[in-house]
Amino acid sequence: MNVRPKRDLGQHFLTDPNILAVAGRLAGLSPEDVILEVGAGLGVLTTYLADRAAHVHAVELDRSLEPALRGALGERRNVDLVFGDALTLPLHELDPPPGKLVANLPYGVATPVVVESLDGLPTVGLWVVMVQREVAARFFAEPGTKSYGAVSVLIRLTAERTGFHPVSRTVFHPSPNVDSALVAFRRTRAWGEEYAWLKRVVQAAFSHRRKTLANALALAGLDPGRLGPARIDPRARAETLSPGDFVRLAEALA
Repeated sequence: MNVRPKRDLGQHFLTDPNILAVAGRLAGLSPEDVILEVGAGLGVLTTYLADRAAHVHAVELDRSLEPALRGALGERRNVDLVFGDALTLPLHELDPPPGKLVANLPYGVATPVVVESLDGLPTVGLWVVMVQREVAARFFAEPGTKSYGAVSVLIRLTAERTGFHPVSRTVFHPSPNVDSALVAFRRTRAWGEEYAWLKRVVQAAFSHRRKTLANALALAGLDPGRLGPARIDPRARAETLSPGDFVRLAEALA
């Protein structure tokens, strides 16, 4: 089936099957796995996963791709196609619950999908995601570097990186203007109700990168006068703080 990629949705369909084997290796696929895929596209990765896992929940925003997807799946019965926006769908209600998130993530929603899944999908213990190379760099960036930001803190407080594989733009149709990477990480901590507050504090601290921590927090409606017990200099900037500093910061502001 001839499908024209939609520019407004930022569609770039995976065409190189060699990348599938890399994703499968990083995901450590087994016949017992239940997998969540976001951005199923034409089903290239979906079918690969379905042939190696117990169940796949494949999410796709573009309903017009349904005929192509169903055609690619053929007689496979272990795939649920879910059409809608991954950021608004109740993915925590999926049954059976996914244990791994393996996806060629749409570039426009890659970061929020990952961030929201950290606590919104507590059963997910492993992520293998294709994202822009610069986004992959942000995920596990070190404090004080240009790539370090809110997403770096939230992921590093939740998971450890287990794999990284650069991906050329030539494996997609149409070719994007950027290179990509497969990045894999495994959950090391399950957050409870405190995560929502921690996320708010982290995002507030990075909301004005050129301002001091105290000013950034104040602009977000938080009280920087409570930083004393956390032993964090309010004159510092967010990008100089370690992930552990943010935990203490959130505790001080709670």
